Amino acid sequence: MNQNDKAVLRACGLGKRVKVGGRTLAILRDVSFTVEPGEAVAVVGASGSGKTTLLGLLAGLDVPTEGRVYLDGLDLFSLDEDARARLRRDAIGFVFQSFQLLPAMTALENVMLPLELAGRRQARRAALALLERVGLGERLHHYPRQLSGGEQQRVALARAFAIAPRLLLADEPTGNLDPTTGEEIIALMFDLNRERGTTLVLVTHDPAVSQRCHRQLRLHAGRLLNGEGRP
Repeated sequence: MNQNDKAVLRACGLGKRVKVGGRTLAILRDVSFTVEPGEAVAVVGASGSGKTTLLGLLAGLDVPTEGRVYLDGLDLFSLDEDARARLRRDAIGFVFQSFQLLPAMTALENVMLPLELAGRRQARRAALALLERVGLGERLHHYPRQLSGGEQQRVALARAFAIAPRLLLADEPTGNLDPTTGEEIIALMFDLNRERGTTLVLVTHDPAVSQRCHRQLRLHAGRLLNGEGRP
């Protein structure tokens, strides 16, 4: 890969096959695209089209059958699992449909955790500022079970942005929320994304959400239909 490549994220010929009952199932086939700094890109497609599998490969959480993923020009799969985990810790934020907050930790502790794992100084101060920014300054010491779904996703957003990630990966972030709350969360996520200059790859089934992005990558039966997804 060219060291002068300015892309934040580049997928090259990604494929993923799995064995199911003695048969080989192709989940992704020859998926290639580039995401530039500051872009917001939606990955769309029907259920079973490979969206979540693609997100897992982009994060280095899963290993492709073929193809490569480059983050800031670095080949993710030239790294071992521990090195990929460190890269995720330092450079990638995640927002999940199911929030994935640690139930034994307060909102403040959940947001502080990635900062502490990364060895960042003044983790508490940074976490407090982010929770204030997402409107939860009065819910710092509440546990996830004491928060509504929308509040839990606000904590998850604060946690995702805490490390100032180069790349934010979001998997159906409004999937467990009612439409009004979902719209509030999406508006907040895009506001934070603009403020902090993060690059966003967002998996969604919601056309209103995908249309907020600069462009869409449309998957069908594991294939990318529209190439680079550019207008």
